[in-house]
Amino acid sequence: MSETLETQFATLREQLAADDMGTRMKALHASRSLPISERFTLLLIAANDSYARIRYDAISQIGSVGHVDLQKSLEVLSDRLNIDPEIDVRAAAAASLGSLQLTQAFDLLKTAYESTNDWMFQFSIVAAIGELGDPQGFDLLAEALQSPNELVKIAAIGSLGDLGDLNAVSLLMPLTDDPDWQIRHRISQSLAQIGGDEAKAGLEKLAKDPMPQVAESTQALIALL
Repeated sequence: MSETLETQFATLREQLAADDMGTRMKALHASRSLPISERFTLLLIAANDSYARIRYDAISQIGSVGHVDLQKSLEVLSDRLNIDPEIDVRAAAAASLGSLQLTQAFDLLKTAYESTNDWMFQFSIVAAIGELGDPQGFDLLAEALQSPNELVKIAAIGSLGDLGDLNAVSLLMPLTDDPDWQIRHRISQSLAQIGGDEAKAGLEKLAKDPMPQVAESTQALIALL
């Protein structure tokens, strides 16, 4: 680390410990200009800030740079997922665990999903499980597919597509008749991801959907198969 960079790092680290919340927020923003390793070090500090907005920002950024130390990222994100008092910070932790594909966190994500009724938190967890790509997430996603919240359901559809398990097709096919065209649109994308004869039959049906957005996008997907 050059002397100039070392000085900048030390200054920002000191500012992250300041009493003034605005100073800490500015320091977190300024840390984006640092090399990834030094930036990560400062994010770990900010992840435990007393101000929720700073924790949220830091936790979200770890999802992009945490690969420099996956074990430390797993520890910090798991901690925030479990004990942070703010639901949006916990949701950000779930999203970052998914972004970093930390499959070791699956059991924690599963427990968190089962212990909350907050749709935003559930949405983040379901999306993260899709990003993990871990086959053991199938049952949880099948459960999420029955969620009364449309956004959680859409996330489950997308994550089942990400898993690519042929067993998901039988769960998705009934939704080709869902009254919500956005559901049908997402179904077509996931069926195309999964593939297979049964999925193709669903795509051919959606290619004739009365909603142009669904029909046209499905036709484009079929052309790529």
